[in-house]
Amino acid sequence: MNWARAKAVVWRHIYNFKHSLDRVFDMFYWPVMDLLIWGLTSVYIRETASFPDLVKILLTGMVFWQVVWRSQYEITTNLLEEIWAHNMVNLFATPLTIPEWMMGVVLLGLTKMIFTIVFVFSLVFLMYGVEVLQIGWLLLPFLTLLLISGWYIGFIVSGFIVRFGNRIQTLAWSGVYLLAPFSAIYYPVETLPMWAQKIASWIPASYVFEGMRSVLTSGTMDQANLIKSGVLTGVYLLLSIKFFFFMFNNSKKQGLCSLE
Repeated sequence: MNWARAKAVVWRHIYNFKHSLDRVFDMFYWPVMDLLIWGLTSVYIRETASFPDLVKILLTGMVFWQVVWRSQYEITTNLLEEIWAHNMVNLFATPLTIPEWMMGVVLLGLTKMIFTIVFVFSLVFLMYGVEVLQIGWLLLPFLTLLLISGWYIGFIVSGFIVRFGNRIQTLAWSGVYLLAPFSAIYYPVETLPMWAQKIASWIPASYVFEGMRSVLTSGTMDQANLIKSGVLTGVYLLLSIKFFFFMFNNSKKQGLCSLE
């Protein structure tokens, strides 16, 4: 055993840390996210241990979060696939425009999302007897708002990726989770500290998850919160599209081939 060579392997990867956001995220980001989300969920469970609809609320929240995550994931990974395949220059050397590319990845993600949601809804019902469809007509605006939330997050993350390349590709999987603790997926917003509640008030998804719990427990929800979520979601989508255009044009000035 030559310890010098073993030491060389260690240093070879340590030197890569400053160039790889993925490795840093693996060390710190995911443990913090797990601690925040499941820690706050544990507090909520402890305070509502005898609540009869607790399992239904947690499973429905998990299913709804898949809509946000998957819709964001489809946009960012489709962009990364072009970078990985060294196809960015070829792609935009064609008559393809940025709005056309955006519409393409949105339609692709929407198609795949429909199959995913039907599958997950069926699986939750078969395995746990939880029928998400009991939310009724509100299911449509809930899913629509969550879907669009994933889109605006996807375009923001894609903007950073198209500007800085695959050095920050980890954001394609982890970027959406920055909002997860403030989205109140599994627990009410009031479980959060006051400073975090203020942030949550600007997160459209938090109103959807709060509304979901309200519908499951009382059968009603505050329509004003649904409207506020819709307005915020629409504004953020428009801003995210403008942001992607800005970052793409900035990247194009430096040469799209630099991304590959």
